[in-house]
Amino acid sequence: MLLTLLLFVSSAIAATVTYDFNVTWVTAQPDGFSRPTMGINGQWPLPHITATVGDKVIVNVVNGLGNQTTSLHFHGLYQNGTPHMDGPVGVTQCSIPPGGSFVYEFNTQQIEQPGTYWYHSHDQGQYPDGLRGALIVNDPDSPYKDEVDEEIVLTLSDWYHDQMPGLLSHFISYANPTGAEPVPNAALMNDTQDLKITVEPGKTYMFRIINMAAFAAQYLWFEGHTMKIVEVDGIYTEAAEADMIYLTAAQRYSVLITTKNDTSSNFAIVGSMDQDLFDVVPGDLNPNVTGWLVYSESAELPTPAFVDQFEPFDDFTLVPHDKLPIFENPDYSVQLDVKMDNLGDGANYAWFNDITYVRPKVNTLYTVLTSGDLATNPEIYGPHTNPFILEKDQVVEIVLNNMDPGKHPFHLHGHAFQTVVRSEEEA
Repeated sequence: MLLTLLLFVSSAIAATVTYDFNVTWVTAQPDGFSRPTMGINGQWPLPHITATVGDKVIVNVVNGLGNQTTSLHFHGLYQNGTPHMDGPVGVTQCSIPPGGSFVYEFNTQQIEQPGTYWYHSHDQGQYPDGLRGALIVNDPDSPYKDEVDEEIVLTLSDWYHDQMPGLLSHFISYANPTGAEPVPNAALMNDTQDLKITVEPGKTYMFRIINMAAFAAQYLWFEGHTMKIVEVDGIYTEAAEADMIYLTAAQRYSVLITTKNDTSSNFAIVGSMDQDLFDVVPGDLNPNVTGWLVYSESAELPTPAFVDQFEPFDDFTLVPHDKLPIFENPDYSVQLDVKMDNLGDGANYAWFNDITYVRPKVNTLYTVLTSGDLATNPEIYGPHTNPFILEKDQVVEIVLNNMDPGKHPFHLHGHAFQTVVRSEEEA
């Protein structure tokens, strides 16, 4: 009996998962064009970070780039109790200088967040140069665990041939007064093109899908197969069937796909960048990336069928699996009016409530921790940071008005919000 008890206690103790990351330059050519790319430990694509609910995660980061600072953000994890591990430079930490190091440590049990996430640099718009990868928190108690035979991580991304410092310098400059975003050169699937995923008949696969793009949203569909959505951005949902989904930059879905019993044919997986986001579509741009569900190595890899219009699943109709009711009677309401406009330097900037963000000289979290009773005074955070001072356990309503003609995805660090109302376009 004592041995049984010891075994039980041992199994209940969470593991410590440690990753040693040396961020360096490597050369990659995922679409055939060779360019310098930010890799880890001399490799690219980057390794996945994988943990289980309750594990302690330690990521030892060394900046071996030589010519740029960096940081890591673990996108979607709330970091409750560990906000100093969140990674945004100027908000929760200083940049990791060339030759410097930083240890990220957090405990997934504390935040109880199973699901599909990703990690990326949060310094100077840097991650599109390659510093981004999948982060998966496994859940032994998933409500869908009995339906899944195997899991597959599927990443989508846009890809640029030029490096970010030059692209960003031109993007926010007098030479680009309309604020036209740089258009990607290609779309990628699992950081490559012509991806082949071998599947077996009659099995149910959970695809953990992550859009790691800098800019481009993508439509995604699996020809001849229906997706069953079970998770969005780390939140389990009631199962919902979809033929096509739309993933904005940084968005994640988990979907179940049950394969056919017939193995005589293979089927295309298609990602297509949303060209409505591009001010000008280059004539030589291929907005699509194709992979295949491979049932048979001897069968052909079919050309995807032409799609004359995109009809993605409406994610506003998803229902959370936990049936959490809508919060009522908000204690505080924040209205954010979003627009793009020019300053006196002729460059185009993004604005919240007629304020464009300027990074404070002292990281915001450091100011919070060192200012004593003044921490609740919004003026100490600088005139260009749009600070809102909240109290613990308040219910906060955010009203987000997009005054710009373009589409803009938004996410909120440290929280999951309930989407309550969505207006019609041009409302």
